[in-house]
Amino acid sequence: MRKVCIFVGSRANYSSIKSVMRAVQQHPSLTLQLVVGASALLDRFGSVVELIEADGFTPDARVAMIVEGETPATMAKSTGLGLLELPTIFGMLKPDVVVSVGDRFETMASAIAAAYMNIPLAHTMGGEISGTIDESIRHAVTKLAHLHFPANQAAADRIIRMGEPPETVHAVGCPRIDLVSEIAAGGDGIPHAEWLEREGVGAHIDVSKPFLLVSQHPVTSEYGQGKAQITRTLMALHELRMPTIMLWPNADAGSEDIATGMRAFREKYRPDYIRFHKNFPIETYVRLMLSCACAVGNSSAPIREGAFLGVPAVNIGTRQDGRDRGRNVVDVGYDTDQILDAIRRQLAHGRYPSDALYGDGHAGPRIADILAQAPLQTQKRLVFTQSV
Repeated sequence: MRKVCIFVGSRANYSSIKSVMRAVQQHPSLTLQLVVGASALLDRFGSVVELIEADGFTPDARVAMIVEGETPATMAKSTGLGLLELPTIFGMLKPDVVVSVGDRFETMASAIAAAYMNIPLAHTMGGEISGTIDESIRHAVTKLAHLHFPANQAAADRIIRMGEPPETVHAVGCPRIDLVSEIAAGGDGIPHAEWLEREGVGAHIDVSKPFLLVSQHPVTSEYGQGKAQITRTLMALHELRMPTIMLWPNADAGSEDIATGMRAFREKYRPDYIRFHKNFPIETYVRLMLSCACAVGNSSAPIREGAFLGVPAVNIGTRQDGRDRGRNVVDVGYDTDQILDAIRRQLAHGRYPSDALYGDGHAGPRIADILAQAPLQTQKRLVFTQSV
């Protein structure tokens, strides 16, 4: 039985790897080891660990590794703190392979720890292009990893052009789409209506009627501009005054700037059309995307899951620059009038056809099968290819 250690460090991490966790847990040749840390443990980011446990997963270890402050310096320090703690945990669990997810700073800590400890490293969602420090982290983890699970062939081709052996690169799809596909096929509407009211603060939102779903995170390469950026988005929402469900930002540098802007707006305008939430269970968030009239902000979800669901999306700013996207996305700058105009155009357009750009809903079992059968080694060598 191969021991597969998966590290979950944030709410985005969990939605991006849940189907793999389930497939590994159910695979006859694999044993799941689960490490939960970083913002996934913090209540102000939704205490994702409680959702993980409610889904039937039991963490083998927890890593407190967040240095408060949400600045570029604290992101670097949090990465270092994770690098101090994770080797002890990996030494205790003795995994056969570590799986790192995506491109966040906690991902870097798990990748470095595994690589230095001669533990084979698998990486999901590599080879993609985007803005901010995330792109650099993503490609750095690719160069540390020994097995690659990109979401589509374009990403796989980029990984190969980076010098990774083609036989280690498997275009399996994005595990997040697995959950989306299951929930969309279920067709059972919005769950936990009482939970939505109990957990959020602000206006009552009738999710059976048209509403906006808004999620805007800090852009680490534009640190210090978050308050102005979110204010422009909020003023567009205030002009529209459409029922809105809005998430608080993630734990990246600049998070407090965005949160400050949201609090200031809420105190000044007392919006009776916005309900604010820390976090959602993954199933709830996907169903909200299924039902919303338009998704707004700079999260990757309207681009990835949104393509599959055909959700009209307005992507704001540079955080997702260069990421492969479908026809459902309209890109705008940090400008209130642009944002307002784009939302109105997307509302008028309505739903888009489903696009399997990021997968067909079967990534988790594919990844588990490869983890069970692929040769595992830690020696790496740069491979030059003529073309892809």
